[in-house]
Amino acid sequence: MTIETQEKDQVVILQLDGDVMGGPEALQLNEEINRLLDAGKTRVVLDLSRVERMNSSGLGILINAVNVFKQNGGRLKLANLNKRILHLLNVTRLMHIFEVYDTVDAAVESF
Repeated sequence: MTIETQEKDQVVILQLDGDVMGGPEALQLNEEINRLLDAGKTRVVLDLSRVERMNSSGLGILINAVNVFKQNGGRLKLANLNKRILHLLNVTRLMHIFEVYDTVDAAVESF
């Protein structure tokens, strides 16, 4: 998985590219989150448009990320989820944990 970072209207957009399956991805995303928090960045959108697959470990990574931002007075929102990932959130009944948007622009505007 790779992570591209950009900023728009004082919101950091992290575009994840590749499968989110746990293991190295967890460490990589946690390092990026810590870097953002150290820089005082607490408004973040995860763009999942380039993520094809995610398993329960990957879902755990996202839940942890949401909680870390909440604990630090911030918010993490998800954008551009494919049908497979939306189905995973619905089947696991975890949709209510996340703020999900159809587009990055909609997520950014919601801050």
